[in-house]
Amino acid sequence: MTRAVTTRTTQTDDATITLWKHIADKANWRITQLPNGYYQTEYKHPDKESWVDVTRRETVEGAEQAIDSSVAHYTKKVEFSNGPKVIKTF
Repeated sequence: MTRAVTTRTTQTDDATITLWKHIADKANWRITQLPNGYYQTEYKHPDKESWVDVTRRETVEGAEQAIDSSVAHYTKKVEFSNGPKVIKTF
């Protein structure tokens, strides 16, 4: 019995890729301290003058690590939006 292999590719729209690129830039992030003592990570909304809250952490170090992880995540999403990456050819 042979099984058909299907590949599903979806095209990400330009607005989403633009947002990912914006979020992947650490310069668009900040950390604020909340009244309860926690630290909140936020990124600047690209089209508005507002900030979008993302995570809350107990320490500044934890908040910065969360930002670094988000930046790395969205950098990979932007990279993969360009299509498959050739690893090896024969």
